[in-house]
Amino acid sequence: MKIIEFDVFVIGSGVAGQLVAKSCAKANLKVAIADNREYGGTCANRGCDAKKVLLGPTEVYQHALNLKGKGITSVPNLDWEKLQNFKRTFTDRVPLETEKILEKLGVKRYHQSPVFIDKNTLSVEGKTVKAKKIVIATGQIPRTLKVLGNNLLKTSDYFLKMKQIPDEIVFIGAGYIAMEFAHIAARNGSKVTILDHGSRALNGFDPDLVSELISESEKMGIQFIFNAKVTEIEKLRTNYRIIYKIKNEETSLKAKLVFNTAGRVPAIANLHLEKGDIDYSIKGVSVNKYLQNTSNPNVYACGDVSDHSLPLTPLSGIEAKVVAENILHGNKKQIETPIVPSVVFSLPNLATVGLSEEEATTRYKDLIVNYQSVPNWYNAKRIKASVYAYKILVNKRNNHIVGAHILGPHAAETINLFSMAMHQKMTTNDIKNMIFTYPSWGSDIKSMI
Repeated sequence: MKIIEFDVFVIGSGVAGQLVAKSCAKANLKVAIADNREYGGTCANRGCDAKKVLLGPTEVYQHALNLKGKGITSVPNLDWEKLQNFKRTFTDRVPLETEKILEKLGVKRYHQSPVFIDKNTLSVEGKTVKAKKIVIATGQIPRTLKVLGNNLLKTSDYFLKMKQIPDEIVFIGAGYIAMEFAHIAARNGSKVTILDHGSRALNGFDPDLVSELISESEKMGIQFIFNAKVTEIEKLRTNYRIIYKIKNEETSLKAKLVFNTAGRVPAIANLHLEKGDIDYSIKGVSVNKYLQNTSNPNVYACGDVSDHSLPLTPLSGIEAKVVAENILHGNKKQIETPIVPSVVFSLPNLATVGLSEEEATTRYKDLIVNYQSVPNWYNAKRIKASVYAYKILVNKRNNHIVGAHILGPHAAETINLFSMAMHQKMTTNDIKNMIFTYPSWGSDIKSMI
C-alpha cells in the first residue's frame, strides 16, 4: 500500500489545530489536517460562540424585567426558533470557510479521526500516512456517565441546536455548562432542575459567590439537588424518569429532556495512542515544557487535549503558537501559562482570575480579603440588578492582587481589568491612581480594592 508522507499532520481543526496547520503551511511545510466532525472545532461550531449568541436575547429580557415599571412598560417575549435561526448565521458558515482557508494554504484535509499505527504513522480514510511531526489537538468531549440508560442523555451539542425549549429539563452535573444552559432555558420558560453528586455547584469558583449565584438562580425557579447519585435514566411515553439516591434513599423525577453536563474529558480514546508510544493520562496527552509528548518526541499536543491545558479557547491559541514555533525552529519556545481569567456566562456573570481564597491563604501569610455584596452600588442600582458581589485577594506585603472574583452584570468584562493588572504586577495604589470613565463598571474596581 502506498504511504503518503507529510512534514506535519494535525489531528483536530479547532483553534489550536488550525493555528498550527496554518503556521506550518505558511512556512512551506507539507501539512495535512483531519477532523471527524465539521471543520472549525467546538468553540466556533457548537460551544462558546454559539452559546453566547443564545445568551444575548436573555440578557435583553432580564434587563427589561429588572426595569419594568422604571421606564420599561412591558417585558419582551423570547422566540427560541428565531433565536436559533440567528445563531446559525454565525455557525453555519464556519466549516466551509475554515476549509477554504486551509485549502488556499495548500493543507490536505481529511474527514475522519486517524488512528496511530506506530510513532510516525497514521491510518485515515483507508489510507496510510506518515508524518515527521504529528500534532494532537482533538479537544474534549462530554464525559460518559456510567449509569443505566446513559444512551438516553443529551449533550451540550443537542441543547445548542434544539428546535424547541421543552417544558421541563434536568441537567446532571452542576458545572458551568449546566449553569449557563439553565439560565438560558429558565428565561425561555422551561422548568429546570440541576442534579449533582457533590455538595455544591461550580467547583473551582469562589464558594461564597457561588452561594449567592445559587440563591439568585433559585429565585428564578431553578431547582438544585445536591449529594444526588443518579443510578438510572428511563424512557417513558413522553418523558424521561431520572432515578437517583440521596443517602441511600431512592427517589426520582421526570422531565422532557435530560442532559449530561457532568464535565468533559480529553478526546483521545479512539486514537490508539499506545500504538504510537504516546504517554497520556485522564488529564490528556502528557507533554513537557515544549508541549512535546513525554514518550514520543515526534508528537506534540495543544489545546484542551493536552495535560498542560485549561479548557479555554484563548489558552489553546497560545499553546498552538508554542507548538508551531517548536516544529519550525526546534524546541526553543517553552510554554509559559499566563494569568487566565474564567467566566460562567450565567446572568449574572460569575468571573474569576488568579488564586482562590483557600489557595491564597495557604500561600500568603498576610492576606487581605475584600469580600462584599454591593447591590446598592450605583451601577447595580441604575439597572435594578439584584446581585452584585466581589472578593478581591491582596498580598499585604506588596499590595499585589493575587485573586479576583466577581458576581454581577458584566463581570465577564470587568474581570479582564483585574487580569491585566495582575499580569502587569500593578499594585492596588497603581490602580487607584488611574483614571477610569465614570460612571462605568470598570470604575468600580477602584472601590473593590
